[in-house]
Amino acid sequence: MIKVDLITGFLGSGKTTFLKKYAKYFMDKGQHIGILENDYGAVNVDMLLLNELRGDNCELEMVAGGCDADCHRRRFKTKLISMGMSGYDRVIIEPSGIFDVDEFFDSLRDEPLDRWYEIGNVITIVDAKLDENLSEDSDFFLASQIANAGVIVLSRSQLTDEKHISATISHLKRAAEKAKLDKDIESIVFSKDWNELSEEDFTKISGSGYSTHSYIKKLGTDDAGYKTLYFLELPMKKDGLKEKIDALMSDPAFGKIFRAKGFFKDNEVWYQFNATKEDFELNQMPVGQEVFIIIGEEINEEKVKDFFEAK
Repeated sequence: MIKVDLITGFLGSGKTTFLKKYAKYFMDKGQHIGILENDYGAVNVDMLLLNELRGDNCELEMVAGGCDADCHRRRFKTKLISMGMSGYDRVIIEPSGIFDVDEFFDSLRDEPLDRWYEIGNVITIVDAKLDENLSEDSDFFLASQIANAGVIVLSRSQLTDEKHISATISHLKRAAEKAKLDKDIESIVFSKDWNELSEEDFTKISGSGYSTHSYIKKLGTDDAGYKTLYFLELPMKKDGLKEKIDALMSDPAFGKIFRAKGFFKDNEVWYQFNATKEDFELNQMPVGQEVFIIIGEEINEEKVKDFFEAK
């Protein structure tokens, strides 16, 4: 049977960065890996970030978004059926940050997927400096993502201190309590600089498995107040971009923005950016697609458009 792992986590937690390292661990062992990007959005920027993995030992697939949750589930299952015939040793699924984890389990327990796939691990990525002011809806989503995790891997732990890491773990416990999730959170937290992860670390993470716990499920992805805005071919420049993104995320008049990401070309050079309230990353890329994506709650779309002079 094909092992299938789920890498989940809240918006902007660092799932794609971890996935690149995790997949390379298996590829270095000669395994044939299939990566499924499962996104509710209409444009999947993360596929471009994973392009460097594509090769004889790794193939990338995507579930097209832009439809309701039922349609999305059908597409998800159909894609897994086709991937089940491709001879993979392992399939790794990276969903949207507002993914309903029950969809993963429900799909893999249905025929014919239950004959082809064996659930390996549920790995939840959480920013080591988690925003203390998440909404109640966000806390319920957070609880749903840690409910089945075999391991909670903290991202950016090297950029913070033990005080903030402890506060993040306490936040996870509070989110679990709100959702009536009875689980020992602290025992499955893994914290280490990702640049220093060893083969032993990856062996431990890849053997973490998953768990099944009951919890209160307050909202589905169709009912939450999350919103995603897409701007195509928006004129953007490298200089001043960080300041503009900082202004977007700090001003509540725009809404509560969790993440901004995208690609743009400046002086014939492609750039990729990824921003949360705590971090801003800007990197040169060999390829790109002119797209700017904002994800958050109660977003004032018209104000955002005016601010970025969108058409």
